[in-house]
Amino acid sequence: MRKIIVLSFITLDGVMQAPGGPEEDTSSDFKYGGWVAPYFAEADEAAGELMAKQMKPADLLLGRKTFEIFASYWPEHGDVWPGINDVTKYAMSNTMIKSDWKNSVFLKSIDDIKKLKNSEGSDIQVHGSGNLIQTLFKHDLVDELWLKTFPITLGVGKRLFGEGTIAAAFTLTESLVTPNGVIFANYKRAGEVKTGTIGD
Repeated sequence: MRKIIVLSFITLDGVMQAPGGPEEDTSSDFKYGGWVAPYFAEADEAAGELMAKQMKPADLLLGRKTFEIFASYWPEHGDVWPGINDVTKYAMSNTMIKSDWKNSVFLKSIDDIKKLKNSEGSDIQVHGSGNLIQTLFKHDLVDELWLKTFPITLGVGKRLFGEGTIAAAFTLTESLVTPNGVIFANYKRAGEVKTGTIGD
């Protein structure tokens, strides 16, 4: 069985939309695209090492919109993310059936994702893909979360945890706080949510 790992840049209020640039995702008139850039301009060595570790080659599972953004950019910029053009890219789409981006495979349903997860192979990373992530949460298919939380609030935009998110417990497996306040935190799925009363 393969692990599905969701990697996301998020704000303190959970916004994940368009972290990389102004034109990345302007849906719903989102005007804060590129909100991570000022922080990475000042990134320290430890953060750079952790980012390099998270960008090691792994198969990708992407929603259609994110796939289209990636497919238009990464074939010409593979030197920035070594190996991305060689791994298998699984795209969830009801409309796309082929792409010029090599090693692209199209999935149609949640059952296709479950079959992929139950197959043999490397871990599978999910980047961007807000709608797809909501589906994965709803069906309890996320094994790990690798989050980068930035010290800002935006108030608007697509959020990582939407209404389809189920109650689930996670365990922290790795963390780092950069000098400029970005929190890197990796979590793995850890069963059901437990409750109790403080002091009992």
